[in-house]
Amino acid sequence: MTGKYIAMLIMVAIVTLGVIPSTFADEVVVYSARKEHLIKPLFDLYTKETGTKVRYITGNAGALMQRIKAEGSRTRADILLTVDAGNLWHAADEGLFQPVKSRVLEKNIPSHLRDPGNRWFGLSVRARTIAYNTDRVSPEELSTYEDLGSPKWKGRLILRTSKKVYNQSLTAMLIVEHGLEKTEDIIRSWVHNLSTEPFSSDTKVLESIAAGQGDVGIINTYYFGRLMKKKPGLPLALFWPDQDGNGVHVNISGAGVTTHARHRGKAMKLLEWLSTPAAQTIFADSNMEYPVHSDAKLHSIVKSWGSFRENLINVSRGGELQAEAIRLMDRAGYR
Repeated sequence: MTGKYIAMLIMVAIVTLGVIPSTFADEVVVYSARKEHLIKPLFDLYTKETGTKVRYITGNAGALMQRIKAEGSRTRADILLTVDAGNLWHAADEGLFQPVKSRVLEKNIPSHLRDPGNRWFGLSVRARTIAYNTDRVSPEELSTYEDLGSPKWKGRLILRTSKKVYNQSLTAMLIVEHGLEKTEDIIRSWVHNLSTEPFSSDTKVLESIAAGQGDVGIINTYYFGRLMKKKPGLPLALFWPDQDGNGVHVNISGAGVTTHARHRGKAMKLLEWLSTPAAQTIFADSNMEYPVHSDAKLHSIVKSWGSFRENLINVSRGGELQAEAIRLMDRAGYR
C-alpha cells in the first residue's frame, strides 16, 4: 500500500468521521444568518488582533439550525449567529446552545437582551417602531402601537406580512404586556385599518407610505436608514411609541456557543470581543442598528433619529410565545 494511498484513506476518514485536522486548531467556526458583508470586516479584524482565524458559513437561520441538528456531535459550528430573539430562543429550545458563564458578557450585555440561562447573547438591537409620512401626519397624532387601531387611522395603516418573524415577535411581546384577548383585539383593529394588503418587506412598507398609499406603518429602523441613505428626500420620519408606557419594542441579532463546539474557549472569547465597545460600534454600524453596549458609539445617521426608551421585557419572551402569536394573528385575519 503506497504512502499516497494511505494519505487518501486518512483524508476520507477525516471527512467521514468529522475529525478536525490539527491545522484547524487555532480557529473558530461560525454559522451565520447575518449576511457576509455585515460580519466579514469584524472577523477579519478579530483575526488581525488575536491571530485566531474565524471561518464562517452564511445562510438562512432555519436551514443553519437544521444543519447543526443534522450534524450533531460532528458539527464544525462553534457559534450560531442569527437574527431575531425568536430564532435564538428556538435554537436554545432545540438544544443547539450550551450555557456559558462569562462575567464579560454579563457586564457588557443588558439582562433583557440575553437568554436568562446564558445560552445566547444579543449583539445588536433593532428597534421596531412607527414610520410616518411627514406630509400627511403630524407626530402629535401618534402615541402607541395600540393606537394604530383607532378609527383615525382607518385606511391609513400599512404593515408587513405576519409571516415575517419580526411581526411575530412584536405580537408575542404585546401578549406579554396585554394578554391574549386584548392583543387579539389590537391586531384585529390593525387589520381593520389597513390601506392595502400587507407587503413582503419593510422597505416596501416605507416606499408605500412615502408614495401616499398609506400614512403610517411599523418597521425596523435599519430599513428606514438604508432607504433614506439612498433616497434622502422621501417624506418619511420615525416616531418612538409608548414613551409614557413600556417603551419601544426592540429585537436583537445575537449568538451563542453551540452544544458540541470543538473550540468552546475560543468561541467564548470571540463573543466577549464582539460585546466590547469598539467591536460593538462596527457590528451595529454595518447595518445601522443599535449596539447593546452602552459605551459604543452610534452611527451618525442612527444618532440623528434621537433617543428613546426601550421596552425592558426580556426578548426571549418573543420566542416563548411565538407559536401563540402566529395563531392569534391568523385568528385576527392578519396575513
